[in-house]
Amino acid sequence: MSLVINHNMMAMNAARNLGASYGNLSTSVRRLSSGLRVGTAADDAAGLAIRELMRAEIASINQGVRNANDAISLIQTADGGLQIIDEKLIRMKELAEQAATGTYNSDQRLMIESEYQAMASEITRIANATDFNGVHLLNGNLSSDKHDGSGLTATGKLKIHFGSGNDSAEDYYYITIGNSTASALGVGNQATGDGSSISTQQAAQKALEAINKAIISKDKIRAHLGAAQNRLENTISNLQIQAENLQAAESRISDVDVATEMTEFVRNQVLTQSAVAMLSQANSLPQMALQLIGG
Repeated sequence: MSLVINHNMMAMNAARNLGASYGNLSTSVRRLSSGLRVGTAADDAAGLAIRELMRAEIASINQGVRNANDAISLIQTADGGLQIIDEKLIRMKELAEQAATGTYNSDQRLMIESEYQAMASEITRIANATDFNGVHLLNGNLSSDKHDGSGLTATGKLKIHFGSGNDSAEDYYYITIGNSTASALGVGNQATGDGSSISTQQAAQKALEAINKAIISKDKIRAHLGAAQNRLENTISNLQIQAENLQAAESRISDVDVATEMTEFVRNQVLTQSAVAMLSQANSLPQMALQLIGG
């Protein structure tokens, strides 16, 4: 190579190598400081696209877990209301048994009837008042087999959405909660059957069977809710495992291998330092030409 003063090719070559090494060093620093192998699309365009889809999937599944937990809370609220209704029905059965015997006169039996109707009114009040986040649970609003979520307020059976898509076989299912008012259970003066009154001995005797049927109807609702709660708990376990596996897959794509990247960092650091030293030496070489001119 000729000794020239217009172009310092050695310095240009050293500067180019310095720029490349310094850029690689900067990438290693970014990866080590962020913990991400894929920080920009330039790092791995396909990997970035897959990672973002996985992150969206993980976020929606985690929200699905919260949705299912909220549904369990709703079911527990409904079951709590039914537990109180159970106590009222037991008291009504006791009152009907009391009124069915012949040792009470009409005035006393009417007093028993008054408490019987009060218990029925309380059952209806509990059914109308039991709600979760404004959703009434026991008044029959959730007893329909049809669901319509097109309006601001959904109607019909309760739709529990926990999956990341909209597939009825994978992402949601429905919960129905029967009507638990006194009239729906067939007791109290709003009902039309044998359980409407215990004001006479004959009516009280007939009411005993009607109250048994009411207790069975209430127990069926509670059993349905218990089965739904168990199903939701299993759904939550499955969703958590799914989210965990997706997180592991996303980590393998996105996260940096610190040991490997630290090796690259040290390599690039040495190359950068070497390039800086050689650039300094290359910049001093044209002085040799000046010595010839001066000589």
